[in-house]
Amino acid sequence: QAQLVESGGGLVQAGGSLKLSCTASGRTFGSMAWFRRAPGKDYEFVAVISWDSGSTYYTNSVKGRFTISRDIAKNTVYLEMNNLKPEDTAVFYCAARMGPELLDRRLYYNVWGQGTQVTVSS
Repeated sequence: QAQLVESGGGLVQAGGSLKLSCTASGRTFGSMAWFRRAPGKDYEFVAVISWDSGSTYYTNSVKGRFTISRDIAKNTVYLEMNNLKPEDTAVFYCAARMGPELLDRRLYYNVWGQGTQVTVSS
């Protein structure tokens, strides 16, 4: 059965950096994405990468600060986050789907990780 395991969350001061990892087991996916959920809010799309082409797509609020990448050999996707802001505080989830399209809606992803907490202090 396919599984996603995230790591790399933590507590960081505003302006700092963190790098999240998500390793897939059981199968290879067409695209993998990061979503986040802040306290009291709904899930928010962050970024997605197409596995074969490496094409990427970001939500506007993270463009220029976050970078999504993948290591094909390790079946792992990364989210490098720089210049973090308090409003980035959330549980970050890795998600995957079979198709390669760069989609930003939660309903299109059928495999999810357990989430990793990112807290940015001011």
